[in-house]
Amino acid sequence: MRQIERLINKYGESHQNKTNIWIHAIAVPSIYLVSIGLIWSIPVPEFIAQFNVNFAHIVAIPVLYYYFKLSGPIGAAMTLLTIVSFGCIKLVENSGLSVLYFSLVLFVVMWILQFIGHKVEGKKPSFFEDLRFLLIGPAWWWVHWLKRMNISY
Repeated sequence: MRQIERLINKYGESHQNKTNIWIHAIAVPSIYLVSIGLIWSIPVPEFIAQFNVNFAHIVAIPVLYYYFKLSGPIGAAMTLLTIVSFGCIKLVENSGLSVLYFSLVLFVVMWILQFIGHKVEGKKPSFFEDLRFLLIGPAWWWVHWLKRMNISY
């Protein structure tokens, strides 16, 4: 069995309850988005900013590399989610809202929802066992969509 399959199966063990699954379907991509937003909010030195690059762009490279290393389809799907997240953050930024405060509030709300989901599930979050599961959550979310489209991950 490939590593991605082992990780997805292990993550899925604590995500069986339908309520928890629905909560995660909303909270996981939202947390990914606002995590990027929080990193986006870190001030960058001028020598980096002059290239229209921020720390979110820089951090995305090794994160996406990790996903592609696990699976090509997962890497492609996470690249799409990352691009959409960048676009959403840009919209927040252009609207005049603070990306930092928007991301921070949504981050807290989504994590509260996640813990409620795990309370309903009766199992602790997977990342308590292994921090890699913080990155596997979005991949697990995509696996549901890839399976519906008959795409092997």
